[in-house]
Amino acid sequence: MAQTRKRRQSKHRGNAAGMVEARGRTGRKPTDDERKPGGKGGRQDRFAKPPTWQGSFQRALLAAGIFGILVVLFFDFSIVQAVPLIAFMLVVYVPLGYYTDLWIYNRRQKKLQGG
Repeated sequence: MAQTRKRRQSKHRGNAAGMVEARGRTGRKPTDDERKPGGKGGRQDRFAKPPTWQGSFQRALLAAGIFGILVVLFFDFSIVQAVPLIAFMLVVYVPLGYYTDLWIYNRRQKKLQGG
């Protein structure tokens, strides 16, 4: 059966510049259980973990893939010619990424303990 009453629409009022601003939350405050876990600290928690070789390999694989696509498109390499270059870049990117992340992690840990 069709609904006979029209839903109440929320009001949108513009300011002097003509911009429409959202009203914001007008109901009750959410309880601790209803709030999302992690909130604003999620990004900090990610950087608090030490780097892994698997994460470095995944980032290096993505970077080497993008490098390979660019080499094939812009430098007119064939795919067969680009594969050894991509493999070499992968071998370079993995330890470079891991040790860079490790250096940043150690520096951040020293900063947290000292400050």
